Amino acid sequence: MDLERQKHAPIYEALERFRKQRVVPFDVPGHKRGRGNPELVELLGEKCVSLDVNSMKPLDNLCHPISVIKDAEDLAADAFGAEHAFLMIGGTTSAVQSMILSVCKKNDKIILPRNVHKSVINALILCGATPVYVEPKTNEQIGIALGMETDKLKKVIAEHPDAVAVFINNPTYYGICSDLKSVVEISHAAGMQVLVDEAHGTHLYFGDELPLSAMQAGADYAAISMHKSGGSLTQSSILLTNNGVNADYVRQIINLTQTTSASYLLLSSLDISRRNLALRGKESFAKVIEMAEYARQEINAIGGYYAYGTELVDGAGVFAFDVTKLSVYTQGIGLTGIEVYDLLRDEYDIQIEFGDIGNILAYISIGDRKRDIERLVGALADIKRLYERDGSDLIDSEYIPPIVVKTPQDAFYSEKKTVPLTESKGMVCAEFVMCYPPGIPILAPGELVTQELIDYILYAGEKGCSLQGTEDPEVKNLRVIDVK
Repeated sequence: MDLERQKHAPIYEALERFRKQRVVPFDVPGHKRGRGNPELVELLGEKCVSLDVNSMKPLDNLCHPISVIKDAEDLAADAFGAEHAFLMIGGTTSAVQSMILSVCKKNDKIILPRNVHKSVINALILCGATPVYVEPKTNEQIGIALGMETDKLKKVIAEHPDAVAVFINNPTYYGICSDLKSVVEISHAAGMQVLVDEAHGTHLYFGDELPLSAMQAGADYAAISMHKSGGSLTQSSILLTNNGVNADYVRQIINLTQTTSASYLLLSSLDISRRNLALRGKESFAKVIEMAEYARQEINAIGGYYAYGTELVDGAGVFAFDVTKLSVYTQGIGLTGIEVYDLLRDEYDIQIEFGDIGNILAYISIGDRKRDIERLVGALADIKRLYERDGSDLIDSEYIPPIVVKTPQDAFYSEKKTVPLTESKGMVCAEFVMCYPPGIPILAPGELVTQELIDYILYAGEKGCSLQGTEDPEVKNLRVIDVK
């Protein structure tokens, strides 16, 4: 990394030059630097709204960058050790889908774990590729799916040698990391490209104590959520490519779905955040690791909770653990994760990332302070004291392996009918059912509806999980294909 070059932020610098010119706007956006929408200025501030501008020659164009955006992308590639970087303003969903659409076409096979984000299945609906799943092992104690085991990957590759790519999420939402270097080596030996959903791993590029990043492991593509652990504005991400990937073709794929009206607020936040990480990232994430480790120790000292970490590493399903992740198993105090999540927000004014059936995740990043950690620990101790119960009625599994009947695209575009969820057993799902966050589908298009899945969905809803994905906003009915 060229640290002298990394001191620059080309988009931010161009916006500063533009702001000083006091250009009279006869272009979009129609609020005209906020003059037409005073309430928006009052909410966001005059400087922010004045920089919400349209693409123009001095500011370049995200669809075809040739100046300041190109320079910013080159600096991002240098910072993350990639051959090329694309600034993405449609979130990591857009980055994930762009890398799949760049590699897969209709009827191509792609090997992946089933516990992927819904954006992955959505990409398969768009391109018509066929998923081949490597079923992850589940940790029985905490009920979460683990990483991609290399032995299972080798077996699936041997059974499907015509697959074009291997997709892997690393780290998972819970901090689980696979043996990424071996996954890359095995996949490349079979002539398959490797795509990494690194939405929760931006920081892996800036810490010697952290697991291997996708680019370091030699992956071909990686999608990183700069707005999660990298400090940029929500909805801003980066797509990285490596190993001679045709960047010009990838740009064409991105332009199939990405807006032609790119937000310079998002672009400049990526530019500034990349500079911040390049210059101060290692120091910042060393502090994040310290805070997360402190929180783990304090939470485990309460009793009942289990804030897990590197002790899960077994060299297979858990090859490494992202120690910045504060994932906590809550059923030891007789409460589901979503119940603890709700209590923290409603009773203690603490908003954590998510709660599911068995766990909560408190996202710790460069903006946190030790006193915030102490407040969280105190609240969890209080919840145990006030709300602990027997919990023998709790369901302990988070991951139910799917039975795939049709490809996601075939199922999604098939003739459908609506039935009550409780009467859908034996039918093929034609839409998604998921708790959000984390956005990992419980049911996806093309999968068989079983009684176990129905019971799990009903239970998750009763406990307070935010169920999404169905046409029915109340998730009482399901769109299905009847195969009887």
